[in-house]
Amino acid sequence: MKNCLLIVFLILSASFKADYSIKIAKLKYDGGGDWYGNRTALPNLATFCNAQLSTSINPQDEVVEAGSKEIFNYPYVYMTGHGNVLFSTKDADNLRQYLLAGGFLHIDDNYGLDKYVRPEMKKVFPELDFVELPFTHPIYSQKYKFQNGLPKIHEHDGKPPQGFGLIYKGRLVCFYDYECDLGNGWEDEGIYDDSPEKRTQALQMGANILQYVFSN
Repeated sequence: MKNCLLIVFLILSASFKADYSIKIAKLKYDGGGDWYGNRTALPNLATFCNAQLSTSINPQDEVVEAGSKEIFNYPYVYMTGHGNVLFSTKDADNLRQYLLAGGFLHIDDNYGLDKYVRPEMKKVFPELDFVELPFTHPIYSQKYKFQNGLPKIHEHDGKPPQGFGLIYKGRLVCFYDYECDLGNGWEDEGIYDDSPEKRTQALQMGANILQYVFSN
């Protein structure tokens, strides 16, 4: 089963049909955290990628649970929130199998997520630690070049943005943006006080992530 999902996704993304055949989803998790945040983020990112990368991503905001079999239908799953995260043993095992089969998890720290998500991802990959990706990593140099890594979208604690990854046998299976808040930059104009420049940077970095997912 390993990498079979990735092969299917590459075939779909290469077709460039305007039938929205590729679906991406937001991760629903237990623990009480606001997994449902950034309601307009994924539709806007999909629309941007379809226009700029000629992809066929369905703009509908899909939701999937960590422990469900439906998660295997999505090449890219987006996780966000501010508060508590809890993965059951079933959730962790299923999420691990999804990632090993070629799926990809993007964790977007909406502020305050860090102390919760790190121990929960240890349930998924107890043998792995998050490592900071160098600015030379290909995820920063797809269609759009980010020579200094992630753009700073929201102030949060004023720290520089950092991109972390979980790497399994040489493959990046999870990307975690910290002190950045890409998803808020993908939201509809006016929801947050982000400049057009910041929103464009966020969407471009999001497009890079998806382009990386579809080509690796």
